[in-house]
Amino acid sequence: MPPVIRTAFLRVYLPEQTLPGQVVVDHPPMPHMAAGTFGLLAEPMQDDALLAEWRGNRFLCPRFPRLRVLEGLLAFHNAYSDIGGDAIVPEQVAARAADELSRLYDRQPSLRSHILTSAWHVPLRWFVAFDSTERELVSRIDGTSIRYRTSLVQATDRVTSALDTLRGAGFEDVVTEELDEFRTWLDDFPAVSMVELDYGSVAGFFNDTELVFDETAGDVHASLEALDMGDFKTAGDRYGEAVAHWAPLMAVIHSN
Repeated sequence: MPPVIRTAFLRVYLPEQTLPGQVVVDHPPMPHMAAGTFGLLAEPMQDDALLAEWRGNRFLCPRFPRLRVLEGLLAFHNAYSDIGGDAIVPEQVAARAADELSRLYDRQPSLRSHILTSAWHVPLRWFVAFDSTERELVSRIDGTSIRYRTSLVQATDRVTSALDTLRGAGFEDVVTEELDEFRTWLDDFPAVSMVELDYGSVAGFFNDTELVFDETAGDVHASLEALDMGDFKTAGDRYGEAVAHWAPLMAVIHSN
């Protein structure tokens, strides 16, 4: 059996009352490897929603697993088809996935994926949406993990400010493109939403002490603040600390 991929998640939750009748689960599903039409699946495929209680209110995050499988498969195919990706996602499989995705959107034009998934690491751009004071250590069945939560308005404002800083410092679109796409994704959701960054099973790469002293969000924002003030040395040093923290896991991605 292939190893279970360790994954981190970025989720958008809506107030519970905006999703009446939604089937609810109170914790993320454990890894569930099974064969499906489009390859191995790592979670159950039923359409339910994750429950979170935050600031005295209840929020729900629809999982829409089928939608995410199709979007992820097509994203991989489109990104890597020129460098061997067709061996993993052949053209005919991608075409079937595109047809099914089109039918899903035809039936539900407003359908959106509320969850971004990242294998083996947490993308540094995700930390831009959160303040270091929003970091929480959480205990789970599979060990200690890290979670950040904030309002969608704060998340969007922070990402927009970071883009302004990067462009003001002269960074070209090739640098800001992924962060701009992140902001566009956030813009699709209501302002009353809550945004959560969950290290998920990626936390298992670190021991408890490393998790306690993980200050990636602080390093990312300190780098942006220094850049905004024209202090390029401090900006580079602080961003370098964040990169160094995640470099071993980034190496896993490239080795795969």
